[in-house]
Amino acid sequence: MGREVHHVDEVREVRWLSSQELTAWQSFTLLVARLPAALEQQLQRDFGLSVVEYHVLAGLADAPDRQIRMSVLATLAGSELSRMSHLVKRLEKRGFVRREPDPTDGRYTLAILTDQGESYLAAAAPGHVEEVRRMVLDVLTDADVAALGAISATLNARLDELAPGRST
Repeated sequence: MGREVHHVDEVREVRWLSSQELTAWQSFTLLVARLPAALEQQLQRDFGLSVVEYHVLAGLADAPDRQIRMSVLATLAGSELSRMSHLVKRLEKRGFVRREPDPTDGRYTLAILTDQGESYLAAAAPGHVEEVRRMVLDVLTDADVAALGAISATLNARLDELAPGRST
């Protein structure tokens, strides 16, 4: 089965990046590629966790009753539901998470942080926070941190707007 190719009849003028925009974009994409791997080194070395696994455990710890629907957890982690299911299965095998049908709607499955998972997260968190500070926050001013938060929120909102299935 071949790939379908769509031809555009009208030619749109490309808004090329300015020199300043290109420099910022290249720096940003390099950061996005390098930072998770750099943070993951410490988590893997000290606790055998990936960054995504850590964020899943942290998301569950922050949730009411330490539980979230799998579909919501996937969205929070920026993952597809099938990938999240595999990730939670790995955490389940380690005793950190359990899954149960949602009692309010059996079509959904809840991911629930176990006591063991909460204890493991509590042990992993100080080292991870120290790495976040060492690699990112300690080299930024308070104004930089505020700007980083605002820019990140703006970009996340834009990605939400442009997500498939949403009208723009």
